[in-house]
Amino acid sequence: MSTPNIEAKIFTCTQSRALAEKIAKAFGSKLGNVITSTYSDGEFQPSYEESIRGDRVFIIGSTNPSSENLMEMLLMIDAAKRASARHITAVMPYFGWARQDRKDKPRVPIAAKLVAKMLETAGATRIITMDLHADQIQGFFEKPVDHLFASTIFLPYLRSLNLDNLTIASPDMGGSKRAYAYSKALESDVVICYKQRAKANVISHMELIGDVTGKNVVLVDDMVDTAGTLTKAADLMMERGALSVRAICTHPILSGSAYERLENSKLEELIVTDSIPLKQTSSKIKVLSCADLFGEVMQNVHFNKSISNKFLM
Repeated sequence: MSTPNIEAKIFTCTQSRALAEKIAKAFGSKLGNVITSTYSDGEFQPSYEESIRGDRVFIIGSTNPSSENLMEMLLMIDAAKRASARHITAVMPYFGWARQDRKDKPRVPIAAKLVAKMLETAGATRIITMDLHADQIQGFFEKPVDHLFASTIFLPYLRSLNLDNLTIASPDMGGSKRAYAYSKALESDVVICYKQRAKANVISHMELIGDVTGKNVVLVDDMVDTAGTLTKAADLMMERGALSVRAICTHPILSGSAYERLENSKLEELIVTDSIPLKQTSSKIKVLSCADLFGEVMQNVHFNKSISNKFLM
């Protein structure tokens, strides 16, 4: 008896629909039919409106707060498991709660590990994500994790700008490895910002390690939340003689006063992906889609092909 071909079906969580439609198109498919029923108290229930028995199911959804985005992903995975899907891949362009990847003080959770365990318990058999806040989060999973790098999207755009005296910058010490990887690919210099925080999202002091005089600087980071670090770093570099400052940030969380800070800063351009939908538009924000990257990787996963060429860093 021959083994039946496994069909691939793509579904999306509510907040990632626009990106999921692009990914499905890049994959060469259409989004599957899911409806979500909501009770009057806010409780919700997703329902697959087509058979997925024995299929490979891709569920697309970034899990940035609020926690409803994570909860929806978990419910979608659980529903797929109980509907007898053969493979369940959680496609999470942005892996939320990743900043809590260790105990940085007593009596706090390691939320990234907790989220990993919840995804596996729900029934995920594979995770595809992009630019984790810390690479070692992959080790929190017992299931395979495909950790993609947005450098495959950003590097061609940076090269197209043809910037003279290009210098890559890290907004903090933790991002220095990422900055060095970009500088190696672009054959440029590197500078690093050293910052001290009074508390989360509040910077008490920032200093620059390296010379930016007469340079076109590109700051590289995995996410931008309140934009406090980025805008402070950009202003500091312009004060130190930089010709221009741009920033590349994979995940545009952009909460609080982020948009206002960007508009009032000396940052020339903020280049992001569409891993998280923007809350509002800005003339300073350039969005590059990650849909083709995820669509191609999902194709290769489905047909058991290598995806190593997507790990440029």
